Amino acid sequence: MILKRNMNKNKIYLTVLTILIVAFFAGNFVYPQLLNLRFLPDRPFMLGLDLQGGTHLVYQADLSIVERGEERSSMQGLRDIIERRVNLFGVQEPVVQIQESPEGYRLIVELAGVKDPAEAIRMIGETPYLEFREQVSEEDFDAILEEFENIEEEWMQEELFSESFKPTALTGRYLRKAEMVFDQTTHMPLILIEFDDEGSKIFEELTERNIGNPLAIYIDDMLISAPFVQDRISGGSAQITGNFTLEEARSLARNLNAGALPVPINLISQQTVGPTLGADSLNRSLIAGIYGFLAIAVFMIIFYRLPGFLASLILVIYIVLILTIFKIIPVTLTLAGIAGFILSVGMAVDANVLIFSRMREEIKEGKNLGQAIEDGFNRAWPSIRDGNITTLIVALILFIFGTSFIKGFALTLSLGILVSMFSAVFISKNFLNCFPQTMLEKIKWLW
Repeated sequence: MILKRNMNKNKIYLTVLTILIVAFFAGNFVYPQLLNLRFLPDRPFMLGLDLQGGTHLVYQADLSIVERGEERSSMQGLRDIIERRVNLFGVQEPVVQIQESPEGYRLIVELAGVKDPAEAIRMIGETPYLEFREQVSEEDFDAILEEFENIEEEWMQEELFSESFKPTALTGRYLRKAEMVFDQTTHMPLILIEFDDEGSKIFEELTERNIGNPLAIYIDDMLISAPFVQDRISGGSAQITGNFTLEEARSLARNLNAGALPVPINLISQQTVGPTLGADSLNRSLIAGIYGFLAIAVFMIIFYRLPGFLASLILVIYIVLILTIFKIIPVTLTLAGIAGFILSVGMAVDANVLIFSRMREEIKEGKNLGQAIEDGFNRAWPSIRDGNITTLIVALILFIFGTSFIKGFALTLSLGILVSMFSAVFISKNFLNCFPQTMLEKIKWLW
C-alpha cells in the first residue's frame, strides 16, 4: 500500500514538473524577449484593425444585373474574391463582410496594417469586372442608330458600338481559371478562360442564340474583344483576344485568376485608423488585464490562502497556454477578442472557487486533505461542466450569427473556456495533490 501511494505521488510530481516545463517554454514562445531562446520561433500576435491600425473601406455593390433572389449569393462570391485578392498582396487576416442597408448591399473591407488608403484601394480596384455582352435586338439597334444619326465624331461612333451590346448573365462570377497562351497562327498572346459548371451552361446558351453575331467581352466596361460566334460552344472554354503586349496579357491572366468581380463595386467611404490609436488601445487593454489579474490573485490568496496562491500560479499557466494557442492558430486579436479572453480568465477562476469551496466543506466534515480534494473536485465538476457548456453554446451562436467583432469575442471566449476547463480539472488537481501526507497538510489555517 505504501509502495503504491509513493508511486502515485511520484506520478503526480512528474506531471506537475511536465506542466511547469511546458509552461516555461510556452511563456518564452509568447514573450520571446524573456530569455531569448533562439530555437523557439519568433511569431508575432495577429492584431486586428483597432489594435494595429489600418484601413477601413466601404463599397456599394451594383446588383442591377443580378437576378432577383441571387443577390446574397453574388455578394458572398464578391466577398470571397476580395478576400482572396487582398491575401495575394500579403494582407494577413483581412476582415471582409457583407452589410445589408436600405440603400442595398455593401461590402466592408478592413485591412489591418495597411496605413495607405490608396494602396488598399488599388489592391481591390485592380480586380477586373469581367462580363460578356450580346447584341441588342434589331428594333433596339434602330432606335439607338437614330440617336447617333449624322454624327461623325470617332468617339461617338465608339459609343454607338458600345450601346449596341447589352449585359448578359455571364460574368466573372462563373470564372474558374484563366491562363495566357500564344496563338499558333499569329503568335500573339491571348487569354484562355474556363467557366465552372453553371457558367458553362450559361455560355452554351449564350453562344447558341448568337450564332453569326458578335459576342463582346468587356473588362471594367472596356471592350476587349468582340469575336463572332460561329457555332454553339459547349464545355465552358473561351478565349480573350486583343492587341495585348506580353506583359498586358500576363497581368490580365493574373488579375482574372485573382478573381473577376461578379458585380461592379463603387467606393463610398474610406477611413484610416492610425497606429498610434491602435497602440494606445492595446496598451490600455494590457493594463486592464494586468490590474484584473492582480485583483483576482489578491482575492484568491486572502480568502483561500495556499489553494488561492496555487490558483494564482495556475492562472498564470492558463494565460500562457491560451496566448500560445492564439499565436499558433493564429487568432486575430481585436479589442472585442481581448474582452472575451479576459472574461474567460474570470471563468477560469470561478471554477477554482467552486472546487475550493467544496474542499473546505469536506475538510470541515473531518476528512483528510487527500479525500477532501477528491470529493471537492467530484462535487464541483457538475456545476463547472454545466456552466461552461451553456457559455460555449452562447459563444457558438454569437460566432455563427455575429459580425466580425462579435465573432472575435466569441472565438477567444470559446478557446478560453475550453482551456480553463482543462486547467481547473487537470492542472489544479495535480498541483493540490502534491500536498497530502506532507507537513503543510497539518497547518490547518492554510486550507
